[in-house]
Amino acid sequence: AALMAFGAVAASDAFLEQQEVQAVCDGAALAAANATDEAAVYATGVGTALPLTRASTQAAVADQLADGGTVLHSWSTETDGAEVTVRCTRYVEIAFGWLFLGGQPLERTAVAGARAPTTP
Repeated sequence: AALMAFGAVAASDAFLEQQEVQAVCDGAALAAANATDEAAVYATGVGTALPLTRASTQAAVADQLADGGTVLHSWSTETDGAEVTVRCTRYVEIAFGWLFLGGQPLERTAVAGARAPTTP
């Protein structure tokens, strides 16, 4: 019975950690989707979406994460010029991790995407 209770606590802790990483990643994706490449806007104008570049999205994510205070062990961005995908990874210690994970941290990875449409 105690092992089941410890397992439930560990699973709840892992779930809450995943939710936190997902929330951080969602916020970073939204920030990146609003990171318009101003040079591209001035060169080609605005169509149905704000033009995004890898450099503009990475800078926006870095700023968002620095302001948020949540530590991630790695993150990356990908963009097709109109939509951005952000992948965030963090290794966490969970309750009773010594029992279920042999003392190793648990990897929590989240993926979020966002698109910043404009009105025609």
